[in-house]
Order: sequence, then C-alpha cells, then structure tokens
Amino acid sequence: MIEKKVSVDKIEVVDFGHVQVRTATTVVEDGNVIAKNYHRHVIAPGDDYSAEDAKVQAICSTVHTPEVIAAYILAQEQQIPA
Repeated sequence: MIEKKVSVDKIEVVDFGHVQVRTATTVVEDGNVIAKNYHRHVIAPGDDYSAEDAKVQAICSTVHTPEVIAAYILAQEQQIPA
C-alpha cells in the first residue's frame, strides 16, 4: 500500500517576526519511505494565516502582535524610494 503524508515539520521565527514554515511530503510504501520532498514558505507580519496548520496559526497569533506588525510595515515603508 502506498500512502502520501503531508505535515508541517518545522516552524521558525526569524527577523521582523517572519514565520518560516517547512512542509514535508512523504510517500511511504509498505512502511518504507520511498520519497520525501520539502516546501518552505514565509508568513510576514500582517499576512493572512487563517488557512495555515493550527500550530502555525498559534505561533503567528503569538508573534504577530500589533507592535510587531506596525514595526514591520514601517520598515517596509522606509525601504521604498521616494
């Protein structure tokens, strides 16, 4: 029997409160892993994370405070040339 498993296997908080999420897709046949791939994406402060895994949502709701979001937006605005 072949089975495909998709799971969030790593969550990291980095600069400015960005949350990096790694998703592992594993293909298992008769108990043996025959393939494994990773996908990463980043959630910036202020991004919509409502469709994310429950663990990711919990971390984002803790890290993405109004102060962190405001500081991130300000930093982005200061990088835009006038």
